[in-house]
Amino acid sequence: MNFQTKLRDAIARNNSLLCVGLDPNPRLMPPGVTMAQFNRAIIDATRDLVCAYKPNLAFYEAAGLEGVRALEETLALIPSDIPTIGDAKRGDIGNTAREYARALYDHFGFDAATVSPYLGFDSVEPFTSYEDKGVFLLCRTSNPSARDFQDLRVDGRPLYEHVAEKAREWNVHGNIGLVVGATYPDELARIRELCPAMCLLVPGIGAQGGDLPAVVRRGIDESGTNAIINVSRKVLYASQESDFAGAARAAASALRDEINEHRPGA
Repeated sequence: MNFQTKLRDAIARNNSLLCVGLDPNPRLMPPGVTMAQFNRAIIDATRDLVCAYKPNLAFYEAAGLEGVRALEETLALIPSDIPTIGDAKRGDIGNTAREYARALYDHFGFDAATVSPYLGFDSVEPFTSYEDKGVFLLCRTSNPSARDFQDLRVDGRPLYEHVAEKAREWNVHGNIGLVVGATYPDELARIRELCPAMCLLVPGIGAQGGDLPAVVRRGIDESGTNAIINVSRKVLYASQESDFAGAARAAASALRDEINEHRPGA
């Protein structure tokens, strides 16, 4: 089953556009709980509320070999009918990009990955050549300094618009999506206008302060789907005590319901 089908099925089954970012931070986790134990509890508490899970590889790589083992264990715990997105933001010359793609798709088995398009098509093609996998290109990111480069004018238009149009041009296998931050709702609306049929991965709700109703209204497509709204800290650390899993479930349930309030046909 390819990424697009698995995602569509998960959205319908759980009536959800919510993705939970599995970003275990030992400084915020309850004492004595390992990364894998923490993730197991979060997954068990939210598996019927989400359309995807998105581990950010930085949190695992920072812990060395133990962290990599925790990532492998985490991926094995995620139900096979829920898509996984490897948030790695890889981008390098072609032969190196091929190895990054092999690592994320063949070794770890992610259904999709985040990729930087800055080096151009030959750095992206090794990922898109996996026709059954998803590829989310960084387009308009959620961080405050995104404007440093992404707003630069190129032929009278901001750079992020050119990225969106290139992504649409490269999307010959129908497996490219775009990362667009919830903290820039006007830009999100413009990118949806440029790429009406493309899946958007939208981080920045919760700790980063994105406007959820605006994101839903401007980010989804005409069918009320084709967007993945990612939340990490607001769910993971709803409590830092022993009741963290129950608190995470309550937070995820509230977010899913709030998204659906603004989503046609939910």
